[in-house]
Amino acid sequence: MAMKAPRGTVDILPEETAKWQYVENKIKEICDAYYYHEIRTPIFEHTEVFQRGVGDSTDIVQKEMYTFEDRGGRSITLRPEGTAAVARSFVENKLFGSPDLPEKLYYFGSMFRYERPQKGRMRQLNQFGVEAMGSEDPAVDAEVIDLAMQIYQSLGLSSLKLVINSLGDKESRQAHRDALVAHFDPHREELCADCQARLDNNPLRVLDCKKDRDHPAMKTAPSILDYLNEKSQTYFEQVKTYLDAMEISYVVDPNLVRGLDYYNHTAFEIMSEADGFGAITTLAGGGRYDGLINEFGGPNTPGIGFGMGLERLLMALKVEGVEIPVDTGLDCYVAGFGSEQVRLETVKLVHKLRSAGIQVDTDYQYRKMKGQLKAADRLGAKFVFFLGDDEVEQQIVTVKNMNTGNQKEIPINDVTNQFKALLEEI
Repeated sequence: MAMKAPRGTVDILPEETAKWQYVENKIKEICDAYYYHEIRTPIFEHTEVFQRGVGDSTDIVQKEMYTFEDRGGRSITLRPEGTAAVARSFVENKLFGSPDLPEKLYYFGSMFRYERPQKGRMRQLNQFGVEAMGSEDPAVDAEVIDLAMQIYQSLGLSSLKLVINSLGDKESRQAHRDALVAHFDPHREELCADCQARLDNNPLRVLDCKKDRDHPAMKTAPSILDYLNEKSQTYFEQVKTYLDAMEISYVVDPNLVRGLDYYNHTAFEIMSEADGFGAITTLAGGGRYDGLINEFGGPNTPGIGFGMGLERLLMALKVEGVEIPVDTGLDCYVAGFGSEQVRLETVKLVHKLRSAGIQVDTDYQYRKMKGQLKAADRLGAKFVFFLGDDEVEQQIVTVKNMNTGNQKEIPINDVTNQFKALLEEI
């Protein structure tokens, strides 16, 4: 049987990883400008981290987690999302004690969800996320949204749509919950099995159902915006005021609820409106989670964050025709031919150039000169160094500019300085 990658996973080959690295570096530059710092959490956690953090009633916990028992009999889960793990770390490492809250963090990491693989949605997905923990200022909500939008715009995406909503505080959510149950209960038997269970456990999630979204009761469902108390309404208006001040366009959608239990107040999604992107348009999503830290035994600490799939980001760039400026060409290729002494000098020269920070490769297939030149051309080498018996005897190297065809002899004892000057000229 031929060995293949498991369903829902893909290999990211070298010609693609350069694009990933460019995108990741651009994101890191933006995070640095916003003064967010990287955190790295384990790829697996105790299952309880996600049961308590994400919520027992969510599809992630009920259907999608990769959970197993380790050799010590402990229930372990490959992380399906990033926020719960960061919250656990925030509490365990007592980051809440910092005098300079909010603690502003970002992460890159693989997430694992057992769901039907689709275009841009895999079982092992790569995610970038941001968490700002320790402030209930609505300006932080606006900052987090601004950071997400800045990433997409700086990379060249233009067909973007920001959708926001308020889920209110605990009091507002309870009032809305009661209204939803009263509204949907007469239609309970008409809803899918998942929504029937959600009505008892988390009725807000009924609004997020893909199966029942065309049910007539969905169109007349009570809006959370009609149940916001004065505090929640004021908070939401402040968030919108800050977004307006930054000239960030948005659409308010009262049906935007997100899929995780820990959200309250601000919720948002960024979508692609580009033609050909596909039916699933969401690029990033997040919101406020003021009670999450308390779930992990920490003090009452507000927080807000988002997650964005890097596969979907790269897919959006491709759909919009954004070229990622990746230079895959080689600085130089050392072509050695002749005696065993030439081979020794070739190895020494390659080491010397690499130690000086110059990108270089050479032949390891014992090819003749013609074959080595073809290899240099395939690798996109800017220059080729020719090293033969005569060059070794004279302690020089012949350098050819592969674009102009010009050749120059350089003393081996000054090769790094003179070659760096040649690189600066192109």
